[in-house]
Formats: sequence, C-alpha cells, structure tokens
Amino acid sequence: MAALGFSASLASAEDITIATVNNADMIVMQKLSPEWEKATGNKINWVVLEENVLRQRVTTDIATGSGQFDIMTIGGYETPIWGKAGWLTALDDLGSDYDYADLIAPVKAGLTVDGKLFAVPFYAESSFTMYRKDLFEAAGIKMPEAPTYDQIAEYAAKVTDKSKGVYGLCLRGKPGWGENMAYLGTLVNTYGGEWFNMEWKPQISSQPWKDAIGWYVKAMADYGPPGITSNGFNENQALFATGHCAMWIDATSAAGRLYDPKQSQVADKIAFTKAPVKVTPNGSSWAWSWNLAVPKSTKKADTAKSFVKWATSKDYIKLVGEKEGWVALPPGTRQSTYDNPNYQKAAPFAATVIKAIESADPTKPTLNPVPYTGIQFVAIPEFQAIGTLVGQAVSSAVAGQQSVDAALDGAQGQVEAMMEQAGYPK
Repeated sequence: MAALGFSASLASAEDITIATVNNADMIVMQKLSPEWEKATGNKINWVVLEENVLRQRVTTDIATGSGQFDIMTIGGYETPIWGKAGWLTALDDLGSDYDYADLIAPVKAGLTVDGKLFAVPFYAESSFTMYRKDLFEAAGIKMPEAPTYDQIAEYAAKVTDKSKGVYGLCLRGKPGWGENMAYLGTLVNTYGGEWFNMEWKPQISSQPWKDAIGWYVKAMADYGPPGITSNGFNENQALFATGHCAMWIDATSAAGRLYDPKQSQVADKIAFTKAPVKVTPNGSSWAWSWNLAVPKSTKKADTAKSFVKWATSKDYIKLVGEKEGWVALPPGTRQSTYDNPNYQKAAPFAATVIKAIESADPTKPTLNPVPYTGIQFVAIPEFQAIGTLVGQAVSSAVAGQQSVDAALDGAQGQVEAMMEQAGYPK
C-alpha cells in the first residue's frame, strides 16, 4: 500500500460516507476498501443502492446541498452538468503519481468542463452483442461481425427454447432513463430517430421511434424472458450468466464478469460482436462511464479525495487483478489496463471493448443533425425526468397495457409540455 502514497494518521482519521451503485465492480471496490482504511486510519460508511434509487438519492442530495454523502458514484451524464453548476469539487490535484495522462482520452474529456476534471472514472463502457456460441453452432448460425437488427430477430427465433428456459434475446425493460432507455436510446438512434430536432421539438411520436420500439416490444414478447419490466442491467446479467439468454445487447463492462468462471456458468460458451445496426451506425453503441465525484457540500474533501485517488489508481486496478483475477479489472478507464499482458491474456474481449469506447462519438449520435450531445442520453438537466417518463411509457407497452403508438404519442405530448416549460423550443 505504500506505493499509493498514503500513511496512517489515526489522530486525524475521519468517517466518510460513499453512495454507490450495486454493480459488481462497485461491490469489489467495497470488498477491497479495508485496504485503504487500514492504510489511512479512516472509515467508510457505504450506501449501496439499485441504479434508479441511487440516482434519485444523489440528485436530491447534490441539488439541496445537504451533504449526506462525501463521495458519490455518478455517470457521464451528471458530471458535466453538475460540474458546470458548481456542485462538484474539481479533482485535478490528486498528484503527479495519479498519472492523469494514462486516463482514456474520450472518457476523461466527458468528465471535464472548462478545463477542469469534476469526476474520475471508475469504469467506462460502450455496448456490444454478447451471445452463446454453443447455441449458435447447434442451430447452424454464424454471427456476423456487424449484425443488423433484422438478423438479431431471425437468430433469436432459431435459438429460443422456452421449454428449457432459454430465451433468444434478453434486453433491459426496467423503466428509467439509465435503465431501459440507456439501451433503447441506441436502438432509436440506429433506426434513424432522435430525441429532439434542431428546433428542440421532441420526436418521440416519429416513425423511427415507433419502428424501433415496435421491434423491441415484439422481440421481447416472442423471444424474451418473463418479467421484462423488472429486468435491468443486473437482472439480465444474472440471466445470461446462468444460461437463460442466447443473446444480450448491453454494456461492454459485463464481459469481465461473464467470462469469469467464478461468476458465470457460461464463461467458456460465449462470444461477442458489435452492437446491431438498422438504418445508420451513428449512435448504435453507447458511451458511458461510472465515476467517483466529491460534492462541494462535503466537509471532508481531503479524505474523500484520498479514497477517490486510491479507488481509481493503477495500483487499485492491479490489486483487483491480484485479489479477484485479471479478468475482473474495472474496464475502460486507463490505457495501462489494456497494455497489461495479464489482462490481455485473461480478457479476449479487451481490444474490442477499448475500440468501441474510443469510436463512440457523442457529438454525432444520430442520422440527422441534432442540437445536443450524448448517445443514450441528452446532455441537458431536464433529460433525467424526460428519459424516465418515456421509459415508463415504453414499459407500459411492453407489459401490454397500451399500444406502442399510444404510449409514444402520450409521451410526446408530455415531453412537449416539459420542454415548453423549460423554454427550449425555438
């Protein structure tokens, strides 16, 4: 631990509270955190929450300045908005040994406002298609390097065997701007749709939206597992890891867990390819990061920075490899991870993942020009509410409570009213 530059200072030890998401990489961070506590004498109170709940809690805390949390796990969506609002502490002063130059450039850029870094990346991801090569071989199917959505539906029909609990396609259905809409945003993009046109008029009732969501609702009805509207990232990962999904289109960060025989029953039976496309490749795979940020409201900024530095350092990544296995490294944040021969050997997906992360372009997320940046989100403060509202509308269509057209037409009217109130339409 001495290499991290920490020394125990029990006289000035502090308790800090960290809010984080219940994803597997963060669970590892919590598991290994006693190493930092032992080295520094500080203690951590963990608040580990499901993704939608985490977002609600940290958004309320940061907006009210209540100071409940000393460190927050936030996404690439919130970081620039909250940094610009003056709600976050800049993290440019973690020391030369932190090696900022090692951070993956587009990930770092997404967390930077006016030249200041307002969060440091814990892991970053794009999206791709994971599939069961044994089931494909048995069905006589060869997955192409760049599948289309028509092909995905065709393959799903051939490998679905509901009598054996094998579903051709698993996709997020849990409503939320960062749950079902994280995936569905990319689906709409590649179908040629967008959230807003150049005049900031919502496009949710447009034909590309209806075609994309129509494909999704039918695919889930025909080939998806039961309980779609309860399945988010973690639930689908569990389904895939236990052999119930033939294909899953989702975050590249899942690969490390699905290839880990300690966490996956199908570790030796899976392969991966690009996220599917339909009309355009623009915005067909996402660009996302989970990051550690220090809110301005904390009274313990120095201690918080000490932990943030430790948990996103090269030494921490090495510690994960030694303790949890090299395949389990938090992905997408540091070039040194991808230069590490231990990781290259353990993670056959590494080169594909880093290429997807570096090639995703949040400035060109759609077929047509748009006034916003962001692939699976729109980088405006109002999007959190808008995305969740639309996610709930789509969820109602998946559940059969209303038609796709009715769900999207209703959401269109509500979003129009929200954008009018916020003063966006030109």
